[in-house]
Amino acid sequence: MLRVISRRILARKTTNVRLYAASAQAAVKEPEQAKNEKPSRESNSFVMGVFNGQIKTDQVFPYPDVLSKDERGTLQMMLDPAKRFFEDVNDADKNDELAVVTPELIKQGGELGAFGLQVPEELGGLGLNNTQYARMVELVGRHDLGFGITLGAHQSIGFKGILLFGNKSQKEKYLPDLAIGKKIAAYCLTEPGSGSDAGSIKTKAVPSADGKYFTMNGSKIWISNGGIADVFTVFAKVPVKTEKGTVEKMGAFIVERSFTGVSSGPPEKKMGIKASNTAEVFFDDVKVPVENLIGEVGDGFKIAMNILNNGRFGMAACLSGTMRWAIEKAVEHASNRTQFGSKISQYGTIQEKLVRMSMAHYITESMAYMVSGNMDKGYVDFQLEAAISKIFASEACWFVVDEAIQILGGMGFMRSAQLERVLRDTRIFRIFEGTNDILRLFIALTGLQHAGGHLKELQKALKNPTANLGLILDEGAKRAKRVIGLSSPPSLSTHIHNDLSDSGVLASKCIENFGLGVEDLLVKYGKNIINEQFLLNRLANSAIDIYSMIAVLSRATSSIENKLPSAKNETKFTNLICQEASERVHQNLAVLKSSSKLENFKVMSSLSSDMVEFGGVVHNNPLNL
Repeated sequence: MLRVISRRILARKTTNVRLYAASAQAAVKEPEQAKNEKPSRESNSFVMGVFNGQIKTDQVFPYPDVLSKDERGTLQMMLDPAKRFFEDVNDADKNDELAVVTPELIKQGGELGAFGLQVPEELGGLGLNNTQYARMVELVGRHDLGFGITLGAHQSIGFKGILLFGNKSQKEKYLPDLAIGKKIAAYCLTEPGSGSDAGSIKTKAVPSADGKYFTMNGSKIWISNGGIADVFTVFAKVPVKTEKGTVEKMGAFIVERSFTGVSSGPPEKKMGIKASNTAEVFFDDVKVPVENLIGEVGDGFKIAMNILNNGRFGMAACLSGTMRWAIEKAVEHASNRTQFGSKISQYGTIQEKLVRMSMAHYITESMAYMVSGNMDKGYVDFQLEAAISKIFASEACWFVVDEAIQILGGMGFMRSAQLERVLRDTRIFRIFEGTNDILRLFIALTGLQHAGGHLKELQKALKNPTANLGLILDEGAKRAKRVIGLSSPPSLSTHIHNDLSDSGVLASKCIENFGLGVEDLLVKYGKNIINEQFLLNRLANSAIDIYSMIAVLSRATSSIENKLPSAKNETKFTNLICQEASERVHQNLAVLKSSSKLENFKVMSSLSSDMVEFGGVVHNNPLNL
C-alpha cells in the first residue's frame, strides 16, 4: 500500500500551484511575487486547514467574545445617536433620487464620528476595534447603502492604507481631517484595462532625477468618492533600475486633489447606490512628493491586497443589517396580509421563504462577527474567511431582498416600500471589492497551494524513507484507512453543545471528504489545476458551505451555553443549515470525480466557444424568421 501511495504522489508535481486571484478589483499576483511566495504551513486559518482535511479550532471555537464591559458601553453610546441620525435626519430615498449625499449630511455624519470610526482617538477618530466597527456599519447597512458606500469607500479602503501602513508623519498629516469628514478619501486601483487583474495597471509614477518627487500619469475608473475625494490612495507602477535592466514595481501613493494635474470626470450613472459618488480620476503629470509614498516601492501590491482583505469583513456586517431590515418588512407584511381567508404567514410557501431568509441572515451575521472578533484577537491569517464572508453575504442579501419583494407582491415592486431601491443597491456587492467569481478562484487556489505544500513535504520524506519513517508510516496508515473505509473524521464533539452533536458529525464528515477531494485533485491535475475552473468553483462552494456550518455551530453553542433567550431557535436554525449545507458539500465533491459531469463541463466549454465565435446565442428563433 505504501509503495502505491508513493507512486501516486510522485507521479504528479503538486508544487507551485500559483495564486490565480487575490481580491477585489485585484486578483492575479505580480510575477515576481508569485515566484517568491511560498505557502504557509503554520497557518491557523480554519479554512486553510480544511484543505488538508484538518479542523483548526483556534479561530472558530469558542465563538469570539471580545468586547469588554466598557467597550460595550461605548458602542451603545455611539449607536443611539447614529440611529437617530439615520431615522430622523437622513432620507435614503431622497439621497437616491438626488443621486448625492449632500455636504450637509457629510458634515453631520462627521460630527457623529462616522467618518473616522477606527482612527485612533489621538488623531481625531473614535478608535473603535473591528467588532465595534462591524456593529456600526451594520446599522448603516440597515438604513442607507448609498450613504454606506460613501462612508465605506472613505475609511474601509480610502485611507485604510495610511492607517495600516502609513508612517507617523503621514498619519498625523492626513488622518485628523479625514477622521471628521473635513476631507474625503478614495481608493484608486481599477483602470480601464485592469479590473480583477491588478498586476496589469498602466498608471505610472516616474521618480525624478533628484529623488524628491514622482511624476504620475494615468487614470482610474469606477472610483467610489472619486468626484468628491480630497485625498486618494493611488496605486501605480514605478520603473526601477536593476543590474538586469529596468523593471516595474508597484507603489502606493497619497495623492491630494490640490496637486496640479489631478482631476475627475462627471458622476457615473448607475443601477444602484446612486447617492454614492462614482467617477473616473485622472492624473496628468502630477508631481507627488517622495514623502507621500506609503511604505517602499514594490510594496504596492501587498498594501492594496491587505487593505481589501482587512476591510472585507465590514461588507458582511453591513449587509446583515440590510437583511435584518428586509426580513422585518417581509414578516410584517406576511403577518397582516390576508388572502383566501388566512394570513399569508400561515401558508407553507411563505413560511419556507421567511425561514430561508432568516437562515441566510444568521449565517451572514455569524461570519461577520466571527471574522471581526478574530481580527480583534490578533489573528492575521483570515483572508479566506473574509473572502467567504463577502461572497456569502452579497449573494445572501440579494436573495433575501428579492424574496422580501416577492412576499410583498405588487406592494414590494412599488417605490414606496423601499425594497426596490435596496435591491438595486445590493447588486453591486457581488462585483466590487473582489468579484465573487474571482474570489471563489482565490479561495480554491490559495487553499490548494497550502495543501500542495503538505504533499511536497511527503514527497521529500519519501526520498529518504529511513530518516522520515514515522511521517511516512503515519501518512500511509491514514490513507490505508481511507481506502478501506475505516478512517474517522476529525471530531467537533469537545467544541459544540450536545444539542448540536448530529450537525457536528455532518460538518466533520464534510471536512474529511473535502480534504480527500483536495488531495485527489492535486494528484490528478498538479499545477494544471489552475485551468480547471469548473472544478475550482465547486471546491470553493464546498469550502463556503463548510465555513457556514462551523460559524453557526460555534455561535449557537455559545448562545446555548450563555442561556440566551434565542438559543432554542438558534439551535433549530443551525441544525437546518448544517443538514442542507452538508448535502450540498457532498454533491459538489461528487462532481469533482464524476466522469459524466466532467464531460458536461467539456461540452459547456465547447458551446461557450461557439457562442463567442458566433457573437451570441447559436440557435435560431423557432420560426426561423
